[in-house]
Amino acid sequence: MKKYIKTTTGRLRVFAFLEGASLLILIFIAVPIKYLFDNPEWVKNIGPVHGILFLLFIFNALHVGVEEKWSFKKTTWKVIVASFIPFGTFYIDKKILKPLENHGNTCL
Repeated sequence: MKKYIKTTTGRLRVFAFLEGASLLILIFIAVPIKYLFDNPEWVKNIGPVHGILFLLFIFNALHVGVEEKWSFKKTTWKVIVASFIPFGTFYIDKKILKPLENHGNTCL
């Protein structure tokens, strides 16, 4: 875990996982519980956590994009849009972030 915290790309990968997991919990657990069982507590608790993780992911994605000199049209927008799609951040982690961290490729 320490290796992820040492680099901006590593931190973005951690936020991608946390943001993606919180979105899945919100969509597939909290919202159904709210509407099927008339119990909004899960949404009240998970919603703000997901919101904070979402913002941390977006700000870190922009930061890494600037630091790594990503092309906005080619890479940065894909990373940001992924946060709106269930499982999107996991896909971006596998296709963009992990290879970037492993190879140090700054030419995306």
